[in-house]
Amino acid sequence: MAEPDGPADEGLFAADPPPSARTGPTGTVGGGGSLSATSHAGAPLAVRMRPRSLDELVGQEQLRTPGSPLRQLIDGDRALSLLLWGPPGTGKTTIASILSRHTGKRFVEVSAVSAGVKEVRAAIDAARAEVVRGGEQTVLFVDEVHRFSKAQQDALLPGVENRWVTLVAATTENPHFSVISPLLSRSLLLRLQSLSDDDVRAVLRHAVADERGLGGEVELADDALEHLVRLAGGDARRSLTYLEAAAGAASSRGDGLVDLATAETAVDRAAVRYDRQGDQHYDVTSAFIKSIRGSDADAAMHYLARMVEAGEDPRFIARRLVILASEDVGLADPTALTTAVAAAQAVQLIGMPEAGLNLAQATIALAVAPKSNAVTTALTAALADVRAGKVGPVPPHLRDAHYAGAKKIGHGDGYQYSHDAPYGVATQQYAPDVVADARYYEPKELGAEAAVKERWERVRRIIRGDGGRR
Repeated sequence: MAEPDGPADEGLFAADPPPSARTGPTGTVGGGGSLSATSHAGAPLAVRMRPRSLDELVGQEQLRTPGSPLRQLIDGDRALSLLLWGPPGTGKTTIASILSRHTGKRFVEVSAVSAGVKEVRAAIDAARAEVVRGGEQTVLFVDEVHRFSKAQQDALLPGVENRWVTLVAATTENPHFSVISPLLSRSLLLRLQSLSDDDVRAVLRHAVADERGLGGEVELADDALEHLVRLAGGDARRSLTYLEAAAGAASSRGDGLVDLATAETAVDRAAVRYDRQGDQHYDVTSAFIKSIRGSDADAAMHYLARMVEAGEDPRFIARRLVILASEDVGLADPTALTTAVAAAQAVQLIGMPEAGLNLAQATIALAVAPKSNAVTTALTAALADVRAGKVGPVPPHLRDAHYAGAKKIGHGDGYQYSHDAPYGVATQQYAPDVVADARYYEPKELGAEAAVKERWERVRRIIRGDGGRR
């Protein structure tokens, strides 16, 4: 079954006004300035320090090696559409800028934030007309392509299929979930990784010294550098934004020293690396669930804190806990589901931030509870039989016998009322013939389910006429 809140694979139960055209060296459509434009002194530090070639790009060694698809596209001028997938600040926009600079092709940018189907089709039609005239080929850069609707993504297909454009699309979300299959199959998917601390450290040091950046006008203390690296969380753009704020504070003070106190004051708090709509949503949720399943209450609390701090919908967290209570704890602790449901109700009744305590209590309770997936495996096995066509007729003695004439056709004939049988358990067939001997629920000897296991095995033998004794 698919998980109700998104594709986190957690087991059985595993989301405008017309843009203004801007004039640049090659033209843009939608939000944001031209990537090809020369950075000016008043531009943000992150823009001024954008690498101009693959050799200047920090990190992503797997994409920069000789003979790599990206090298072939840029150095060999190949017509190949790309999907760049990675966290913020890892170089997706930079790669598009480098591609524009080094291929000499006509460059058009479309922002998925502001452009609609009309603008996408206009860009494709203009590229086609350019090809027909024998003019320059077009590189079409689509930023945040995951924000495009299916219809908008469909509008890109003719240009990609006929190679009227070389599409370079950037996304922070898993394209297997956010990009339509026809577009995905016609593009080369390149995965960008978060930058390492060493990578971010190198970016910051380069920005301090380079003339395009701070030009050596400020001094960055080692402890302040490490603080900025820690806050960046692998995002080069964020690290440069923080550095620019800290450098501005130091310059206004007149001494030009960015020490730890200056950095801490300029950057109020760490921005938690967690995108509620993207991969971080699914990755952190996955780690949260698996930590509870693995009985690590400390790790579960860490991931809960990350979700809460990032502003995750507490109702989503509560739903996941309710599902997990049955999926991974089950009858090993019959109170687990009650605890999870109570936390979900508390979220509705109290709201955040106070309801964070209720979520924390439920998280710890489920993490330290004995675990059993017997409920999950029982439902999985039963569903598998039903889907395989094992759905024989209900035994006659169990059929509804309350309406007139039912008994004449044998409904209810021979039914034994369980409360009249010894121990309240009657020996008779309940399941259809095709699954009469099926064993779906196999309780484990864990927690309270150990007692359930002993009783259930005895009861099942009585029901099936195998005797009630071991």
